[in-house]
This record gives sequence, structure tokens and C-alpha cells, in this order.
Amino acid sequence: METGGRHIHLDAVGGVAGDMFVAALLDAFPDLADRVLAEAAAALPAGCGRPALATGQSSGVRALRFGLEESPQATGDHHHDHHHHDHGHHHGAGTFVDMRRRIAATTTPRTADHAIGILTILAEAESRIHDVPVEAVHFHEIADWDSLMDVVAAGSLIAALEERFSPLSWSVSELPTGGGLVRTQHGLLPVPAPATADILAGFHWRDDGIAGERVTPTGAAILRHLRADGERIAGRLAASGTGAGTRTLPGMPNILRALVFERAADKDDAVTEHVAVLSFDIDDMTGEEIAAAADRLRSTDGVFDLILVTGTGKKGRPMHGFRLLLRPDALDRVADLCFLESSTIGLRWRFERRKILPRRILDVERQDTTLRVKEVARPGDVVTRKAENDDLSGRPLAARRDLQRAAEDPAEGDKRNER
Repeated sequence: METGGRHIHLDAVGGVAGDMFVAALLDAFPDLADRVLAEAAAALPAGCGRPALATGQSSGVRALRFGLEESPQATGDHHHDHHHHDHGHHHGAGTFVDMRRRIAATTTPRTADHAIGILTILAEAESRIHDVPVEAVHFHEIADWDSLMDVVAAGSLIAALEERFSPLSWSVSELPTGGGLVRTQHGLLPVPAPATADILAGFHWRDDGIAGERVTPTGAAILRHLRADGERIAGRLAASGTGAGTRTLPGMPNILRALVFERAADKDDAVTEHVAVLSFDIDDMTGEEIAAAADRLRSTDGVFDLILVTGTGKKGRPMHGFRLLLRPDALDRVADLCFLESSTIGLRWRFERRKILPRRILDVERQDTTLRVKEVARPGDVVTRKAENDDLSGRPLAARRDLQRAAEDPAEGDKRNER
């Protein structure tokens, strides 16, 4: 990991799409290209092309493009977006369950975490829009293999940058709304597409008078996954990169720029951010209902954590209190879910600031076992490590404690397995 953190600001000049995001970041960090292309290729079936980068121009501005080599749709044109059009090639990526399974089976764990996270945001948006369960979502709009490649490549990039820089934060400029209609397998839909508008609620938009689809659902899901709706952080500009689509926009380049800033030195490199705390109490749900509601709310995008507390309510009845920590922009959406998933008829909330320490996840080998270990940098050059509990489960208590103690001590070779 390099010294100091980074803040990456995405300047959506022409718009945001998955292939433009990958191209812009690989232009800023060209040494990551081999890793990202290899992971993207691993997720693709044989015979559908291979991921490739190409240098070109957009309205006279040099830019990088990312797509499938020797494929009709490897242009990276986010305005004729492969996430929305009904193409006849490479179909088969299929359902959310199928795509999630393929990503998990073909990529490294940290890449899979990010790629599946992006995909889950898309699935939840589709679920809300089309009123189907998340597990039943079929990605008509991203059923092409080149679109799956974009998701995996984005996940690989994010994982690589998190390994390299701590802390790492993101922001994005105002997003172009575009206009008109886009053709999908659900028919003609307005721009921004319903999934894009759902995912990017709370983000800032602008109307530059240029029509067409300017932000795709995959681009939107990447921004949401990165939590790129925060404030832009000033610092020394360390690098920049430019990714392009192929459509020619009137009077401007069709590009996404990535501006990489060195974060100002902080004594402990902790990140301070705003959060919302949402609370409600119930006294008329069964234990099974409470557990199910807590699981669904905890897994909702924008929710950092959820805890349950017990107490005694009015008339001496047992009471359970829900306390959710979430992103401020997710408050309205999560509040609606609380009313749907529980019997409560009232909610309370407040806004707070929190400071979080830089951390990274390592894959380490101990006692012939691969463990995911969270390493946290604390003030005073103190570093603590703790193995993920899921990787210790299924063992007797003494064995779990032995593995945990072994994971706490750094060993030569751990960094080679860093992710």
C-alpha cells in the first residue's frame, strides 16, 4: 500500500457508463491494466471476444476506450448503450442469480465483493421498478457478456485501488440528464432510464441541452456503490485519466475524466463523514418476524449497520428497538422499507458525524487455512488485525481462538496475498 490516501473525482463531461469508468481509471493508473483485463477475461465464456483497451479521440481530446475486441459492440458507446439495447450477440448472462454465481466462481474474492455489490444495486432497482423479487430479476438490459465484463472490470479496479490507497474516497460532478427515449427489451423508456433515476436519487444533475442516454444503469450503480455523492476533497493533483464513448456530442467531448488527488495529511488518516441514525420500537412482532425484518433491512443498500436492543415498553410489554446507521441520502428510501418490513407506525432520525479508521482486507494463510483478515491502522502507528468470524466458524472454540491469535501476528508473505 502506498503512503497516504487518495480522493478520486469523476468529472462527467459527457456522462457515465461502465466502460467509460474503467477506461478513465485505467488511463489514470495504467499499471493496473494487466490485472483488470485478466480478471475481466476470466469472467467471459470462450468465443465471445476478449477485453481490450484502445487509444482514440473525442472532439479532439485524447481518451482511452474499453470494450470487447473483435466484437460488434466493443465500441464503448454509452449513448447507444449495450446495457439498454436489445442486441443479438453474446446473450446468456441471464438472471441476477446466474451472474452473481459466475462472478463469484471466476474472480478473486475482493473483486467479486465489489462486482456483486454493483450488480446487487442494479438488481434491487430492477426489483422495485418491475415489482419482482430480487432473486427473480432477469437483466434484460445487461444480458450481453460485454456488460458483465464492465461490472467485473470495475470491481477489479476498485479492489486494486483500495489495496493501494488508504483512505480512498470518491466524488462525482453534476450528472447530465440527457433526454428523449431509449429502446429496451421493456420497450421505449424515458431518459434517464427508470433504473438509473432510481439508483441515483439524491445525486445532483444538470441539463446541458444535449439529448440521449447520458448515464447508464451500470454507470449509476458504480457511482452508488462508490458512494460518490459526497463532497469533493481538495489536494494535490497526482494523476488524471480520460475514458470515452464513441458518440459525437455537439460542442463537447463525450468523455468521463478521473482526477486523482492526494489527500491532505491527517494525523491518523481517519475519514470523517455524515451519517443518519434511524430508530423505531415495536412490541407486536414475533421473534421470527423480527429476525427476518432485521436481515432484510441490514442488507439494504445504504445501510451501514443495524442493531436490535430489548427493553420494556408501555403496559410492561417486551419491546425491541431497531437502530439503523445509514447514508443520509438513503434515509427516505430506508424509512419506507421500515414501514413495509415491520409493524411500526412511527420513526425517529437524527444526523451525526462519524470518524472511521483506514482498513484493508488481507487473505492470509494460517494452519493450512486461508483467512480474510481485517487490518486497521490506529493512531500512534498502532495496527490491529482480526480474522473474519465466518472463516473461523465450524471449529471448536479452542481452535477458533488459536487461528485468531495466529491471524493477529503479521507474517512474511501476507502482503503478497493482499486484496
